[in-house]
Amino acid sequence: MELHEHLEQVRDADTFLSFARALAADKSTSSDWENTTIKAFLDGAISWAESSDFGLDQGLLPSNPWRQFAVFLYCGKIYE
Repeated sequence: MELHEHLEQVRDADTFLSFARALAADKSTSSDWENTTIKAFLDGAISWAESSDFGLDQGLLPSNPWRQFAVFLYCGKIYE
């Protein structure tokens, strides 16, 4: 299963942990990470959260905080 598919399935604690495991595996096997240090990763995630109102501006529902946090972590990978 692709990383984005794991992300789409996050709805509770178990699916969040499945996504987090997939994200960790992706870091080990993929070279397409924009932010490769923990500082850059967190800076990217925080920048995304601030600029998108934690995803609300992008249609993320506050009723699913597990998915919001999964997207936060995903954006740590890709957001500059």
